[in-house]
Amino acid sequence: MRIPLEVKLYVGNMSYSTTEEQLRSMFEEAGTVVSVDVIKDRETGRPKGFAFVAMGSQEDANKAISMFNGKDVGGRQLTVNPARPREERPAGGRSFGSGNRGGGNRGGYGNNRY
Repeated sequence: MRIPLEVKLYVGNMSYSTTEEQLRSMFEEAGTVVSVDVIKDRETGRPKGFAFVAMGSQEDANKAISMFNGKDVGGRQLTVNPARPREERPAGGRSFGSGNRGGGNRGGYGNNRY
């Protein structure tokens, strides 16, 4: 018995109004869609303009790439290609306040506030 292996695709350059339902419906034309995940900003909840679509097989994924890479959807040409593994980031995520980004000691009085 063969266990199907899902293949994750990166879908970029999306219109911010594109929904998971629209992507699922579109990618189902190429084959079995296992999951659709439109990536959203953590703070605002707004879409970031890209998503990941997991297809049911390599054959379905290849068909989706050939059908949708460069396709105009919502006035934007989609980028569809195999997803790469997520890069490891340092623990703690973003580092606010470190580095030389300026902006400290505003107002001309330094830390001596009256």
